Amino acid sequence: MNELPRTAKLVTVWLLIITAVWLGVEWAQWQRQRSRFSVDDLQQTIVLRRAPDGHFHWPGEVNGVAVDFLVDTGATSTALPLRLAREAGLAEGAPLRSATAGGLADGHASRADLRLRGGVQVDRLRVAVLPRLETPLLGMDVLGRLHFSQRGGELHIESGQAAVR
Repeated sequence: MNELPRTAKLVTVWLLIITAVWLGVEWAQWQRQRSRFSVDDLQQTIVLRRAPDGHFHWPGEVNGVAVDFLVDTGATSTALPLRLAREAGLAEGAPLRSATAGGLADGHASRADLRLRGGVQVDRLRVAVLPRLETPLLGMDVLGRLHFSQRGGELHIESGQAAVR
């Protein structure tokens, strides 16, 4: 029986090492994302933990498209990047100008169905679509309808209100 050449053995070993490292990194990222969000069924509370970037993120969907919202208590309304609005099939509404942390931004209004992990949903929410926005922002138009409190690096949201209208 012929043995594999030494080079083939080395290539195989390196491919196995690279695959193991890649899988380890993917698993660590999944764990970090998973550990930032939890639901305490006993207390009917959604718990968001501060991410390494210093913000709270709430995973969800816009018209069925997966998104990771940045929770922004300083934003009056929920805002979406133009590329996400297009991917979610949102209709372009009236033009609008929005005051953002980076100054005034032009965009347009639209309506979207939001589903947030933990069972919170908002149907036909009026959203601002801003072409220069990079991250979807979950604003007080949604957060203001929920009871929440911040303790340390955690945001606790009562999940008893699954459908927010």
